[in-house]
Amino acid sequence: MNFSLEIGPKTDLETVPQLSDVYITMLPGGDYKETADKAVELVKKGFNPVPHFPARSMHDDSELKDYVTRCKDGGVKQALIIGGGREPLGKFDSSFQLLETGYFEKMKIGIAGHPEGSPDISDTDLEKAMIDKKPYADYIVTQWLLDPQPIIDFISKQSVPVHVGITGPLKISSLIKFANIVGAKNSLNFLKSNFSRALDLLKPKDPNDLIGKVKSHTDNFHIYTFGGLKETNKWLRENSYV
Repeated sequence: MNFSLEIGPKTDLETVPQLSDVYITMLPGGDYKETADKAVELVKKGFNPVPHFPARSMHDDSELKDYVTRCKDGGVKQALIIGGGREPLGKFDSSFQLLETGYFEKMKIGIAGHPEGSPDISDTDLEKAMIDKKPYADYIVTQWLLDPQPIIDFISKQSVPVHVGITGPLKISSLIKFANIVGAKNSLNFLKSNFSRALDLLKPKDPNDLIGKVKSHTDNFHIYTFGGLKETNKWLRENSYV
């Protein structure tokens, strides 16, 4: 199995586990130069960095071009192109518009997948967007999920590899909070129906529970650590994944 994970632009690289692919977030309001600098730093450390390119956080075409150029000049070979959950700061309001620019030529391209839908876009528009983006994509990274069936259904419809989003080991109560934020409807219902007792809410959820149910459909898993990098490191080592 192959694992990747996400870090922020200010993450201390000494804390990052020895996984090949490390994604760098660019959150709403963030500075793309920080993300580009962290990506280049990762290259120098021997990682394969995958910076986020959120369409709605780009002010204009020249800013996007500068971001891509900084990454390419620093040896970055891969990018994750996303919409980014915010009001547009400039002319770009979809990841498809970024892909159309042609700036990412010769880079390996990942796009976002939402097996459980997204609070930012209707299911109909989400499906159309996926159809538009697929010709540019080398693979898909999904939102993090806990209910295996939507993942299996989603994978069966794709023509490119799917990297399934999982969380690191987190308390059930924390997972419920994050599921509410990202609009993971099925996973929220899954949590509430399977972990309703107070004691259950305090227990960490082992990501292997989900991995075991979907690993026959994909070899690729993308870890959202939600700040729990230390626990994720420990979990990866204990399971001999690194």
